[in-house]
Amino acid sequence: MLDLNKIGSAEAGQLQQAQDRGQLSHAYLLLAGDEAEALNTAYWLICYANCEGENKPDGTCPACQRILSGNHPDVMLIDTEENRQTIAIDQVRTLKQELAKSPAEGDRRYFVINHAQKLTLPAANALLNLLEEPVAPVVTFLIASNGGQILPTIRSRTQIINFSQQPASSRESLLLENGMTQAEVDQIKDSSQVDQAVKYFYQELQEHDPLAIVSAHQLAALVKKQKQGTKAWEKYVWILLKKWAEKELTAGNVQQAAAFLADLLQIDQMRQSNVGFLNNLDYLALKWQQ
Repeated sequence: MLDLNKIGSAEAGQLQQAQDRGQLSHAYLLLAGDEAEALNTAYWLICYANCEGENKPDGTCPACQRILSGNHPDVMLIDTEENRQTIAIDQVRTLKQELAKSPAEGDRRYFVINHAQKLTLPAANALLNLLEEPVAPVVTFLIASNGGQILPTIRSRTQIINFSQQPASSRESLLLENGMTQAEVDQIKDSSQVDQAVKYFYQELQEHDPLAIVSAHQLAALVKKQKQGTKAWEKYVWILLKKWAEKELTAGNVQQAAAFLADLLQIDQMRQSNVGFLNNLDYLALKWQQ
């Protein structure tokens, strides 16, 4: 059963960013050990793009409900059928027939192929023809647990998203997995004060507390006071904020957490443009006062 609360948060943020920029690829290969998580993430994006509610995707508006129940005219799911262990060519041919149809409600249609590693060779070749010549505004999601079982020619025509593994058990592994170097990790010593300050700042943001702007300046000052590795500590703060948002996702607060993760993606771009640490914290504080 589809569950928009059980998604890959980072991967959903990546897809949301592409959607917001009008840069969705025509085909994605979502590789995950937990295929259900990848499938939920694909449907999260489809609901986000079509949601009629204020906080997208709310999962409760008529469009979202029809998408999740399999009754939306612009969304089609292909999966292994009962008593069959593979996806046959006749199922893929159905997609080719659907390509002749224009979107009924939105600006594009969505094809989702679950367990794509179970495509028979004829079915995979038929799918390849569709991916080579997308003649309609369609986004295709291939969900698979093993990329090695997908034809290389199909992989080369998709944008591949590898889902993260389970969260690391140690702080060091967590930081390394989130882009810090070993030298930077070694600079993060006693983090108790920063950990607490980040927690309070995040809670104030979620409560739209005007005092978050004060906490932003206090947090920036606390990071600046660290004896070494200011840049490493700044990275550490962004990782902690991301982890707090991911906890919110796990708790079921999907819309608010997804919006916050999207803001962190925006801040990543601002950091690459050399926007300062305090200015980025201020950006969050001011935006979440609204």
